[in-house]
This record gives sequence, C-alpha cells and structure tokens, in this order.
Amino acid sequence: MFNKQDKELDRYRNLMKPPEVFEDGFNWRAAAGAIFVGFLMLPASMYLNLFAGGAGGVSTAAQWVTVILFAEIARRSLKELRVQEIYILFFMSGLALSSPFEGLLWRQYLVQADPIVAMGIAQDIPSWYAPSADQIRENGRTFFSTVWLVPILLVSLGLIVGKIDEFGLGYALYRITNDVERLPFPMAPVGAQGITALADSKGTKEAWRWRCFSIGGVIGLAFGAIYIALPAISGAILTKSVALFPIPWVDFTTRTADILPATPVAFAFDLGAFIAGMVLPFWAVIGSVIGILSTIIINPILHGAGILSGWTPQMKLVDTVYSNSIDFYLAFGVGQTIAIVVISMIQIIGPVLLARRLRAQNAADTGASAEQGGLWKRLVTNNTQRGDFSIYVALTIYACTAGFWIVLSSWLVEGFPWQFFAFYAVVYTPLISYACAKLEGIAGQAVSVPYIREATFILSGYQGVAIWFAPAPIPNYGVATVGFRVMELTGTKIISKVKAIIVTMPIIIVASLLFSQLLWSMAEVPSTNYPYAQQYWELQAKQQGVMYTSTTEGGSVFQEAWKWSYFGWGLGVGLVSFGVLSYFGLPTLLVFGIVRGLGQNIPAYALLELMGALIGGFYFRKKFGDQWLSFTPVLAAGFACGMGLISMVSIAVNILIRMMSPLIY
Repeated sequence: MFNKQDKELDRYRNLMKPPEVFEDGFNWRAAAGAIFVGFLMLPASMYLNLFAGGAGGVSTAAQWVTVILFAEIARRSLKELRVQEIYILFFMSGLALSSPFEGLLWRQYLVQADPIVAMGIAQDIPSWYAPSADQIRENGRTFFSTVWLVPILLVSLGLIVGKIDEFGLGYALYRITNDVERLPFPMAPVGAQGITALADSKGTKEAWRWRCFSIGGVIGLAFGAIYIALPAISGAILTKSVALFPIPWVDFTTRTADILPATPVAFAFDLGAFIAGMVLPFWAVIGSVIGILSTIIINPILHGAGILSGWTPQMKLVDTVYSNSIDFYLAFGVGQTIAIVVISMIQIIGPVLLARRLRAQNAADTGASAEQGGLWKRLVTNNTQRGDFSIYVALTIYACTAGFWIVLSSWLVEGFPWQFFAFYAVVYTPLISYACAKLEGIAGQAVSVPYIREATFILSGYQGVAIWFAPAPIPNYGVATVGFRVMELTGTKIISKVKAIIVTMPIIIVASLLFSQLLWSMAEVPSTNYPYAQQYWELQAKQQGVMYTSTTEGGSVFQEAWKWSYFGWGLGVGLVSFGVLSYFGLPTLLVFGIVRGLGQNIPAYALLELMGALIGGFYFRKKFGDQWLSFTPVLAAGFACGMGLISMVSIAVNILIRMMSPLIY
C-alpha cells in the first residue's frame, strides 16, 4: 500500500492529468507562426544580440509573443486556438529562434580576432569550421562563396541530426520515468498550465494577461526607440551615431583603478536588466549582488598579495576581467561550478532515496515478480492515443546518432580520441541522462557534470587546436523528458512535433543564413555598428583561446592559468557557503547567485537587476500579492516584443538608407 510519502508524490503527479483524447496540434496556423518568427522575430533577435546583447531577452520571450499574437488574431476571427495548437506554436517558435547560422558571424570573427592571432592558433583553425582570414578578406563579407560551403553544410547536417536525436534516448528515458516509474515531474505542469491558460482565457476572465503584455510592449517601444533606434538609424545617416545612453555599458575601471585595483567597474543603462530583476528569483539576484560586492573587497586584496599580478591600471573592463581570469578566477570558477553540482546532488539525494524505498516497499506488498512483469509491459506497450512509437526505435535512433557524431569527428580530426566518446555513448551518457531524468521526475531539478568534454580533450594527449571544433557533443538527455511530459499534459500527439520539425527546419536554415548575410553585409561584425559584439566578443575570444591552448605545444596560457590550489578554494567556498546557509535556514539560491557574481562576469547589469528585484519584491509584490509572480513573465514578454519591433524597424531603415546611399552620393 502507498504510505503518506507515496500519496505526496501521487498528489504532485495528479496536479494536472493528461486528457483522455490526444489531438494533432499541427496545422496551417502553426506553419504561419514559424514563418512569422523566422522572418520577423529572428532578425530582430539577431540584431539585438549584436547591438545590445539581446536586450529584454527577446529570444525567449518571443515564443510567448507569437502564441499571444496568434491567439488574439484567432479570437478576433471568432475562433479559439486549441491547447494542442498553442503548444505546437510555442514549440515551433522556439525552434525558429535557435538561429544556427548566427554562429557563422562568430566564426568569421574568431579566425581574424587579434587575441586568437596573438596566441598563434588562428592559422590552425580547420577550414571545415571557418575559412582562413586571408580567404575571408579575398572573398569579402559574404557567406555565399565556395569557401563557406563546407561549414554551412556541416551546420545544416548537425541541425538535422540533432533534431532526429531528440526522439532517441530522451524519449526512451521519458517512457521509463513517466510510464514505468510514474514519477510526478513537478515542473511539467508549470509549462503546461501556462499553455492551457491561454487556451482558456475567454472573455474578461484573463484580461489581465493582455493588459500586462500591452504595458510591457509600450515600455519596450518607448525605451527601444531611444536605446536602439536612435543610435542605429543615426549611425546609418551620420558619420557618427547619436546615443543618449552608452551601449553596452559605461566603463569606470580605469577611473577607479587607484581605489579599487584589479576590479572591473561598469554600469549599463539597459532597462531589460531591470525587467529581468523582477522576473528572476529574488534571492538569486541578491546573491549575485553579494558576489559582485565581494569581488570589490577580494580583488584589491588578491592584487596586493600578488595573485592578480597581470593587471595594470591602464586596463579597461574587458582586459581586467580576462587578466583576473588567467591569474585566479578560471580555476576558482571551475571549483565553484563543481561545488554547485555537489550541492544539487545533496539537495535531491533525499527524494531519490525515498522513491527507491517506496518502490521496494510496494514491490514487497504486491509481489516482486508480478511487479517486474507489469513494469516491462508498461515499457513496451505503446499508447496509441498519445502516438507512441517503440522504445526499440528510440534506442536505435540514439545508437545511430551517437555513432554518427563519433565517425564524423574522427573523419574531420585526425587522431580524434574516439575511444573516450564511445565509452561516453555506451556508459556515461545513459547513466548521467537517467540520473538527470530521475531528478527532473522527482524534484524538478537537472544535474550534469561540467567540463567533461574539455577534460577529455586535455587528458587524451591530443596535440593541436582542431579537436576543439569537432562536432562531438556529450549530451544530457534527461532534461528532454520534461518536454515530452508537457506535451502529454497538453494532449498533443507526438506526430505533431515531428511535423513541426520537418516544416520548421527549412525555415530556420534559410532565414538564419539570409539574415546573417544581411547583418554582415551592412557592416563589419563586430564594429561600432554592433557595439555589444565589439566589446564582448573580444573577451569571449580571449577566454576560448585560453582553453584552446591547453592542447598546444610550447607555452600554454591554460597551463599558466590552471592552479589546483585555486580550484580547491573555489570548491571549498561553494560547499562551505552552502553549509552555512543551510545551517541558518537561509535560501540556497543565494549560493547560486553568489557563484554567478564571483564568476567574473560583466558586472554592468547588476545594479539594475537589484533595483528590479527590490522594487518588484517590496512594492509590486505587496500591492498585487502573489499574482505579481504571474504578471512579470507576461510583462517581460511584452517588453521583449516592443524591443523586437523597434529592432525590426531599425534594420529596415538601415537597409533602405544603405541601398539609397549610392543614389544620393
């Protein structure tokens, strides 16, 4: 019999039950939604990422924007979108915003980046990843040339295989944890209820949702006109753009060098960070601020002790962050990341042990042999209403895709350590994926071991740079189980997802490639026309270059940066912080926030996030109660929509001006 704890798990599983009838959610409206996002929201998202760092989080919120807009259009046409249609719209818009070819802009920069050239590794980047700097200069700013053909084909092939892979081990684990073990998946109803709420929002019952979205949209339009449109359009007309707010931030690092040595100091005027502070968990934001404030105290001490010895007073923010990373924070940050994994395991080990004990007790009550037979029957029996396919097909898909990545990497990279990845595919990936699926099913948490891929490359003894660009992922399929559970709760047939992928992939490939080409042809990437990329990509190139040097001969920047003692300090600080907070009963989200703050990320957005968290938590939360937690995601989606619309206008005006310039002059 089920005891009290059994009933508790059962209560969470029954929080939202799947409908008795499953329907196909794919139709012409879903296809129109994918085209809308692919050719309207996608370019806005790409432009924002280059111009202001994705202000307002348009890439995520655009999914809800698409769903809300199509739901309102249907309602004004005296029709209602079914739950299944809304789910597929949401899924397809997420696919369309993945923008795989946006990475080509990064690749053309990487092979020409000064930090990569200075480290002596630019010439070793393989041509199947990106053409050489000389070839790019010879062909000009265009992806439509033979030198880019192989990288584009590999990206397209990887996209197709990756989508097929979604129905492999992730689906098999979903069948095991959901159908056999009947785990509750406590986080799945959250996403499913958000989708069903839109389908049920008839009349004035859910009028607040559209009101919040409209308010956020107006704020996004007004702020975007000043923050995005003004400098973007004026830069196309004038010799120098006009900006009321510096993009992406104001750098005070050199001005505070005497008072705060080796400490990055900056401030951003991005209102999206303020909105994000309202949406993010309150204690995570507070922890992040505590972490950043701690660096203001710690960094001068470390500099005085000779640890942050590479810093000089002339260094600006990006150079300061990079120098500190080499001297201390790279190894320290890895230690903190491992501490987070250990903390996550500690937090969920109780529920896992409880579930195992309950299963053993139930097996003893009902008879082990009967239970085992029933479990196997559940696993191999397909739910035709849900549109299940055989678990053997899923495992075959996983075996084929895993073998594909290993064979492709071995073909592209001579001396590729395929034995390690064969071991991962057979042993490590299934185990860590099952553990993650189990945790998602019981506690709504995901866990993974970081830096496995990097450690493999370093420990394999491979010499060279090419291995870092090999398409050899070490995936964790456990998180995919939640998506299948959400699909089940919304009553959507699996074939709907298959159709959506088939229709959306060509849109993704065409739209992403076209708009990547368009943005590059408008101006060099990065450049003053794309200020965020100009500032931040240099830091990214430096940090990635450090990792690439770990497998090169001679002097390695990575070997210089890696110190086991600093790794131990990072691990110890993370675990001790968790222990202290747990002892005093304080939120453990503080630990995650502190790690984020101590990780030497750009601190420019922290103050606005803090202001958003404080105003949201202590004013709006008191005024609107717990319903404020429902308001903020919709408000953020509206803000992102407004920013996205302004970005699209800015792109359109830029294109028109540049097309007319030869006629005018």
